[in-house]
Amino acid sequence: MEAKVRSRSIFCSVKFFVACQSMLQLSQLLVSGYMKSSISTIERRYGLSSQKSGLLAAFNEVGNTLLIVFVSFLGSRVHRPRIIGFGALLACLASLLMALPHFLSGPYRNSDRQLPNGGRNDATWNSSSLCRAASFLVANATAPLSNRSCGEQGSSAHEGIYPLLLFAQLLLGVASVPMQPFGISYIDDHASNRNSPLYLGILLAVTAIGPAFGFLSGAFLLRFYVDFDKMSADEVQLDRGDLRWVGAWWLGFLVASCLLFVAALPYFFFPRSMPPEDESEVDEKRQLDVFQEVGILHFLKSFPSMLCRTLRSPVYLLVVLAQINLAAMVAGLATFMAKFIEKQFSQTADFSNVMIGGVSIPLAVLGTVLGGVLMRRWTLGVAGASRLCTAAILLSLCFAFPLIFMGCPTQKIDGIFPPRRAAAQCSSTCLCVQESFHPVCGSDGIEFTSPCRAGCVAMETDIANKVVNFTECRCVGGAGGWAAPRTCGSGCGHLLLPFVVLMAATCLTASLCQTPSFVLILRTVTARDKSLAVGIQYMLFRVLAFMPCPVVYGSVIDSTCVLWDRKCGKQTSCLYYDLDRFRHRFLGVQGVFMCGGLLCFFLTALVLHRRKAGPVGPDAANQSVYELVNERNKEEEVNSGHT
Repeated sequence: MEAKVRSRSIFCSVKFFVACQSMLQLSQLLVSGYMKSSISTIERRYGLSSQKSGLLAAFNEVGNTLLIVFVSFLGSRVHRPRIIGFGALLACLASLLMALPHFLSGPYRNSDRQLPNGGRNDATWNSSSLCRAASFLVANATAPLSNRSCGEQGSSAHEGIYPLLLFAQLLLGVASVPMQPFGISYIDDHASNRNSPLYLGILLAVTAIGPAFGFLSGAFLLRFYVDFDKMSADEVQLDRGDLRWVGAWWLGFLVASCLLFVAALPYFFFPRSMPPEDESEVDEKRQLDVFQEVGILHFLKSFPSMLCRTLRSPVYLLVVLAQINLAAMVAGLATFMAKFIEKQFSQTADFSNVMIGGVSIPLAVLGTVLGGVLMRRWTLGVAGASRLCTAAILLSLCFAFPLIFMGCPTQKIDGIFPPRRAAAQCSSTCLCVQESFHPVCGSDGIEFTSPCRAGCVAMETDIANKVVNFTECRCVGGAGGWAAPRTCGSGCGHLLLPFVVLMAATCLTASLCQTPSFVLILRTVTARDKSLAVGIQYMLFRVLAFMPCPVVYGSVIDSTCVLWDRKCGKQTSCLYYDLDRFRHRFLGVQGVFMCGGLLCFFLTALVLHRRKAGPVGPDAANQSVYELVNERNKEEEVNSGHT
């Protein structure tokens, strides 16, 4: 017997399958996490509104939702490892397609880099945005900047890039459909009853930390300039604090694609079925397979009655509605919170991703585990679980409420903000390019969209020929003013630390209800309806939360924009936001969903308290029937086990 075990292939080991499945799920979740970490960068690179980027982030749920039910019905009738392998290869292709726009597009060029001679000298291209009179342009036979750049952009592949990104996201959603359901069922079929919970716990832990790796990868890779593969470091004149900076958003998709390809290969060598980990459970596993094969037809016939029976449970409906509200809140946090920190506190994209991937997500995972620990420590039933969920959401609201007041006012921007502020007329003779965006901060604390708008006619450079200041700026505190080549920023960085602390506390306390809410669902439906109840729950998550909410949040953010970028007469991405409106509306929507979850959990606690109190009339009869059904299901499970 020992010789037989030793000669068994590694591909007949459940432990090795768990290791491969963990690697695959980590790689797949890295793609989705990295996508969300790069949202603001992709917006800037390809001129997308937040509504469009929200749709892009949510589009992988479309492919997933369309196929998840079909794939779940296939069960053990297919070669599950092989299907998972094909799904991983498809995800590899989708990740490559996500990076493809970088190679189809020309080098990234902000409006001030469009030089007729293709020069890269910092002082040269910065001088193109200085105040110049009409006589200077005529003497130098220089065409307006916008005319030159539009000719180049018209021949680019920008028009087809957004549909390509949408298709890649759709493909990624389709590819991820078989990974987790088939992986979990394959492990459960072949692992011993003793080890199966441990293996599934490992996969759930990987599922939780996978997005964090995506955000942390974004924090590292977005430090590199987007075109570092197309130009030398000396030619890159922007720094990460510049509003025009675009990081290497595409690089993470290439890394994830390589990981997915490597993770896919072992699945083509696993057998369709392997010997169970515990030889004494062979007969039990075979009987279970036979039951599943015979039971699918019966399941299809009884599906309508099971669905009605599940949806008639008020506790189930209330808990699912509460989870949908919380899932909608998570959809907004995961997609746009990094952008919120970036804009609200004038931080770089990589720093914002560290806050999400290194603080918020790990604390959310900790809260999920802690919720299960509290239930076990206090031996909570369904009534106690509902009270724990209510208390957790109420506490998280107390932490979240001050956040709406902890923000930064929008800096003063010439002619843009405050809205009533008129643009300075001192640059009216400068013939500034309308679409030029090269923000400078005047010595008087007012920001201008370009040195030309500030009326600057000269500049100072350092030894490396890099611009230090623009001088002789007519619109900055008189004729002798100067302007620094940077944004003035919101100027309230001291609020960042308390904001992050309260945000972390909100994530920790809100996630305390995740485990108890799942327990509420599993314990308030009949045993034979549990699988269907969980399936309906996840379907509603996708349809009502993860699909529409990123678009809703994106539209809310777009409504706070005070200046849109324009390329060749077309509106692209937002350059400046009204930060007070941004904060109030974005966090306000979060608060609405949190209040919705709190209301549903509170009503759940009331319903369960009323049942526990033993009400007279129909409710008492329903409670008795509920208890009898549970007892009868337990007896049926025992009898089927003996059979």
